[in-house]
Amino acid sequence: MHPEQCHDIKRRKLNVRLFDLCGFVIVASIFVCSSFLLHASNAAQRNLPSNTLWEVVHNLCIPGQAEYHDPKPCLQVDLTRGIASGFAILRDPRGGTQFLLSPTARISGIESPMIRGPGATNYFADAWEVRTYLSEALHQTLPRDGIGMAINSAVSRSQDQLHIHISCIGLNILEALHHNEERIGEQWALLNVPLLGHYYTAMWVTGEHLGPNNPFKLLADGVPGAARDMGSRTLVVVGLTRSDGLKGFVILADQANKGKGDQALGEELLDRTCHIAASGNKAHGGS
Repeated sequence: MHPEQCHDIKRRKLNVRLFDLCGFVIVASIFVCSSFLLHASNAAQRNLPSNTLWEVVHNLCIPGQAEYHDPKPCLQVDLTRGIASGFAILRDPRGGTQFLLSPTARISGIESPMIRGPGATNYFADAWEVRTYLSEALHQTLPRDGIGMAINSAVSRSQDQLHIHISCIGLNILEALHHNEERIGEQWALLNVPLLGHYYTAMWVTGEHLGPNNPFKLLADGVPGAARDMGSRTLVVVGLTRSDGLKGFVILADQANKGKGDQALGEELLDRTCHIAASGNKAHGGS
């Protein structure tokens, strides 16, 4: 056999092996994605590997958007600021009206200094701007007072990739915030009203958007000891229109306390069934 023919045969065999390898990677990624989308359940029952969300975003959504302008299985992948500051939006696999925002960069969670340092991306601000997914899912425009965003503590989360839950706020939670809005000022202070049995610290920021106010940074810089122990904290951000018409956000924080059975699961204040959407305008815009 001619030497060039031998070389061609070897090259074709190598190409077949590479093709098989690529196929294996794709199949494996699809399997991981399918597991994440179909088998996730509540926090106590999730058995998926803690890197599953990252594998879905990194191996499927980002390449799909970058190469084919198709972010599936994500709903959206925003890379306008680059992968280091981009984000992906997914529908929560557990069902209901809830969405997840995950950075396109590898970030473990609330404990990461990457989300609160100088020049850090304000992922809560991004999450607020994509709240329209809720209205689209509900087939109605949801007022800002009906929307909440939450990130759980390291001890209560199932995935070690930062993700912000975006959903309706619990109707009783919104009512409690409106009834106690005079107690919520521009500095962190204990909200002396239990929310689902847990006492949150609260503060108020004014504005239509969250761009100037990064909740991660506000927590780390404003609550004593928080910067040293961010992993035990949870954050919840709620759009609120005060009784005087002033628009802004209530930011709530809690710390895990094993002795009290508190895992700092801020997601508990959200309502994936969105009862608030069926309650009418009487639930919004003041007490």
